[in-house]
Amino acid sequence: MSAAALTLRVTTPLAVKVDAAGVTSIRTEDASGGFGIRPGHADFLTVLDASVLRWRGADQAWQYCALRGGILRVSDGAKVEIACREAVTGDDLASLEALVKKKSADQSDAARRARAEQTRLHTSAIRGLMQRLGPNPDGKDLAEDFR
Repeated sequence: MSAAALTLRVTTPLAVKVDAAGVTSIRTEDASGGFGIRPGHADFLTVLDASVLRWRGADQAWQYCALRGGILRVSDGAKVEIACREAVTGDDLASLEALVKKKSADQSDAARRARAEQTRLHTSAIRGLMQRLGPNPDGKDLAEDFR
């Protein structure tokens, strides 16, 4: 089936990141390497690596979307759908790279803070248990009741 243009839709679990009509070509990559999709492409399903998706609209300007892996499906030679965990869009590669690096650094910082808080809570819980299982003022050790 031949089509004049493609429609491209990139979704994450929380949002539709790209919803473009009039797309003339798409480039991305999977485990086998880079590939392109043009209108009339055969039905296709593949797993994408973390990569940059590029596409051209009718104005022939490239647009970009950094993908954190995903599943790409081409259907009816005109519809391209990508479901991915995370996607960041941009108009040029330089700004997209900076945005992805900043987002990655922010996520790493948030994960580090979460781990520190988890350790703090764990330590607090252990200290609380030790105080309650330790010797009572009457000299009896509560832990002895569980032996």
